[in-house]
Amino acid sequence: MSVTAVAPRRPKPDTHRPPEGAPARSRAGDIDGFRGLAALSTVVFHVWQQYFRYDSEGSHPPVDNPLIGAVLSFEVIDLFFVMSAYLLTLSYARAAIDGRSTRPARVFLFRRAIRILPLYFLAVLVVWASRNPTLPGNWRDLVEHLTFTHVFDQQRIFYTLGPTWSLSLEVMFYLVLVALGPVAVRACRPLRSRRTRVAVCAAGCLLLYAAPCAWIAVAQGVFGVPHTDWAVYFGPQARFGGFAAGMGLAVVMTALGDRGRLRVRAAIPLAALAAGGLYALSLFSAPENFAFTFYHPLASALWVLLLFSTLHTHQRTRWNRLLTTRWLTATGLISYSLFIWHEPVMLQLHKTGLLPTGQEGFPLAVAIVLLVAVPTAVASYWLVEYPASLLGRLKDGTGRPREFYPAPVRLTAAAPGAERG
Repeated sequence: MSVTAVAPRRPKPDTHRPPEGAPARSRAGDIDGFRGLAALSTVVFHVWQQYFRYDSEGSHPPVDNPLIGAVLSFEVIDLFFVMSAYLLTLSYARAAIDGRSTRPARVFLFRRAIRILPLYFLAVLVVWASRNPTLPGNWRDLVEHLTFTHVFDQQRIFYTLGPTWSLSLEVMFYLVLVALGPVAVRACRPLRSRRTRVAVCAAGCLLLYAAPCAWIAVAQGVFGVPHTDWAVYFGPQARFGGFAAGMGLAVVMTALGDRGRLRVRAAIPLAALAAGGLYALSLFSAPENFAFTFYHPLASALWVLLLFSTLHTHQRTRWNRLLTTRWLTATGLISYSLFIWHEPVMLQLHKTGLLPTGQEGFPLAVAIVLLVAVPTAVASYWLVEYPASLLGRLKDGTGRPREFYPAPVRLTAAAPGAERG
């Protein structure tokens, strides 16, 4: 007699367990808060650029007071680079230093693709089509944006979606990480001393950080390349320092683990020092001076210090509580959509005459752009980003297609009293 048994029900995954490589849940809110602040600051910065005026007497910022202008014109793109590299490098750092496992490259790239590409491609196609109503249009601009190569084009780097030159670098970083991460893990595997493994990883990050600094120094100091040569100073050869700094933070956090967490009396001064340094960079930066030329490598190092003093603390501070306020973490949740859509929203409002004219209209313009861009980002998150994120369930942790309906297992066994020959 044959007995058919259905395979036992698979246990449900622990949905409360953070994914491999992710920071502790108590620190994830801090990261979301940083994302929210960075996204809002980016909107203000681009409205600031929109209201900058030039005439025969020189350039005129929207706000004449330089102390206030240093805050309003603050660039935070390096924070995005540092945070991205920190979060994505954690699993490789833990594998290299502590022998933990990492996900296959195909899984990593698949998850990054569904996080970045659907919204990006949609936005590029929508904005490009609205600005190129007749074919073929500026087809080269479209091709370069769809292939993330516009960062190398001096003329078209800021076309269609101006801020997305940084996404080109983000995608390139993913490829570099899946290439160098396994190499670092294999190089550290035979090393018996944990300190040696940490030193090897740190040295690699330091080398990656120093290379862009050398490129900038040679381009500026030796060849005198002006800062308006976008392909020279915006490409990965000049801006990879932000990612290298974030990778270094991942190595430091992995090396320390739960040891040496900062007390409030140490965390607050370190955070204040980093914030003050960032403010000074913005205040004293002027075309071709030292603060301007090396702004991004210096800012990346200061962002690392601020993140470290925020995340590696023994107690929650008022700064931590501010970062985890509901409105700020909610802004962090929609930060990618806000980053993508705020410039097209701003330019469309300007085109239709809905933004105030004159530099005195700058504060009102910021409010109007935010009032339109934030709801747009919310809709974009729930209609595009969140549904796209569900595609991650199509593959399991090894990158294989997930079997949602496993075939029943047929077991053949002799039942008591079965017929005998």
